[in-house]
Amino acid sequence: MRITRSAVLGISVATTVALTLGACSGGGNGETTEPGAGDALDTDRDITLTLAWWGNDDRASKYEESVDLFEEQNPNITVQTQFQAWDDYWTARNTEAAGQALPDVMQMDLSYLRQYGATNQLADLNGQIGVNLDVGGFDEALLASGNLEGGQFGIPTSSNTLALFYNADLLDELGIEPPAEGYTWDEYDAWLTEVSEAGAGEDPVVFGGPDYSVTFWFFLQWLIQQGVEPFTEDGQLGFDEADLTSWLERTQPLRDAGVVYPIERTKQLEPLGGFTVNEAASEFSWDNFLAGYVADSGTDNIQMLPIPSGDDGTTSLFFKPSMLLSSSASSEEPEAAAALIDFLVNDPEVGRIFGTSKGVPAVAEQRDAMEIEPGSVDERVVAYEESVTDQATEAAPIPVEGFGAIEAEFKRLGEELLYETIDIEEFVSQWFNGAASSIPQS
Repeated sequence: MRITRSAVLGISVATTVALTLGACSGGGNGETTEPGAGDALDTDRDITLTLAWWGNDDRASKYEESVDLFEEQNPNITVQTQFQAWDDYWTARNTEAAGQALPDVMQMDLSYLRQYGATNQLADLNGQIGVNLDVGGFDEALLASGNLEGGQFGIPTSSNTLALFYNADLLDELGIEPPAEGYTWDEYDAWLTEVSEAGAGEDPVVFGGPDYSVTFWFFLQWLIQQGVEPFTEDGQLGFDEADLTSWLERTQPLRDAGVVYPIERTKQLEPLGGFTVNEAASEFSWDNFLAGYVADSGTDNIQMLPIPSGDDGTTSLFFKPSMLLSSSASSEEPEAAAALIDFLVNDPEVGRIFGTSKGVPAVAEQRDAMEIEPGSVDERVVAYEESVTDQATEAAPIPVEGFGAIEAEFKRLGEELLYETIDIEEFVSQWFNGAASSIPQS
């Protein structure tokens, strides 16, 4: 089955590289890295690389199969592999970073890109582009998500973007239509109220959805719709207290009216939620959550729509890399490391091996190689991303160093707001005070 995705913007990736790298500050030595300045891969001597990723045994088997193929095509290169669970993975990387001994190639998460890239731990891959690394198949905005101040410190392996999920079975039972294409935030709020009122007499009670305002990534997406860049190029916040206050005030009427899914019930259900137990009709999330929603809810009739539009009528979606591949700035084999990254993100057979297990493959050749059953979850996720390509006009915001801490604090304060132990003013004050402590000052 062939599903293609057109470029996010009309400018080629090659043009983007030329435009954004004119004043690039670069790799681990702090020197400028010019596009294509690297050396060609040496195929005459034996080379050993290290490759690390987080994940489970299934992901490990897929990586090992892919590495075997790479070694077959590059008989002079041996790849030593390792993987850990998420928390252990970053503990190991932090220890290695302290000794300038990160793996030659490693899975990178967008939340950690600045922490490692802006502190000279990662190689600027610009010099490898066009030599040992081909980025011609990438959407411009997705590739830009691995860019820091002109340096390309990560190459996306796969993508996801935000969607509104809705339970079509529940809506049919309530006699309510899903939101119309092009709906606004205000229209969605009104729809949530309509569903909650219609579902009040059901057993169990059905709500329109949870309070979306207490999720940090949704706030960041809304900021982008308002023309506000969430983070500055030097790793600071690009928004202020007034922005956060306006966002939280959006759903205060819904909280006051008891329209949003109750926090008490949410805590009872963890790790599930109101949407997955068919007590809420909708929920925002990343599109690759579809498989989990279908499995947990027991219905295949979970549908997706784009998120609400901003004031200008556009959604300003961005394709966020579900993960990236980076190389260590201290690698003694930068050319071979780039060649391994190139193979893992471009080779069609690797696309077949992984499928959508890491998200939708970032490059068309890998997407086309996937073995997708008609009507399957994989097909629906890929089709959704295809359908919103022209709406994905923005690059994913590069999180600040300390992102994990400020996101966790946003979640904690959001729960307190829902429990009504704090108000919006206290939320905003406490969160910005915490952010000041968590984000290194430039």
